Amino acid sequence: MAGGNSNYWEDLRKQARQLENELDLKLVSFSKLCTSYSSSRDGRRGDSSSDTTPLLSNSTQDRMFETMSVEIEQLLAKLTGVNDKMAEYTSTPGVTSLNAALMHTLQRHRDILQDYTHEFHKTKSNFMAIREREDLLGSVRKDIETYKSGSGVNNRRTELFLKEHEHLRNSDRLIDDTISIAMATKENMTSQRGLLKSIQSRVNTLASILDFYKEGMYALELHNVSVQY
Repeated sequence: MAGGNSNYWEDLRKQARQLENELDLKLVSFSKLCTSYSSSRDGRRGDSSSDTTPLLSNSTQDRMFETMSVEIEQLLAKLTGVNDKMAEYTSTPGVTSLNAALMHTLQRHRDILQDYTHEFHKTKSNFMAIREREDLLGSVRKDIETYKSGSGVNNRRTELFLKEHEHLRNSDRLIDDTISIAMATKENMTSQRGLLKSIQSRVNTLASILDFYKEGMYALELHNVSVQY
């Protein structure tokens, strides 16, 4: 190891700065992904035709989240390794005269690493919390839709039952009306039969009177004939 070589230190600093720049860009994109994930959920709860509806689906964002998380963790691990090498270099004999300046530079890189690590875990935790919350809300919405769908079926069944019940009531009413008409017809026919019997009785009585009258007239004629002779 070229412990006393200043070029080695500068090479480590160059690696650290490069990793820090990559981490900075990755963390900005990671934060935007988290924000867009939340917005996409809000957009889907609102009007699907809204201009704010994101182009990426949540499943795609989930895959991007997993990929970016792995990439950032790898960059943090590499930067940690570079910082460890820088710390090891500052402890190498022969660089004590520069130790104060080196330690100051090392501490600055450590602070940057700590800030990036904290930002990564904070953003990741926020993303996980949003996804967990939205999954829960999605499950609740699904249960509500299922309940509404079931209620719709029950409502249709109730409507069919009420229609069938009304049909039976109408049928009963029609039967009652038919029976009432039949009873009225029967009573009318009975009344007519009584009237016909009364008329027939009167006709018979009148016929008897006519027969009696005819017999009287015939007897009178016989009497007149006998008187003439």
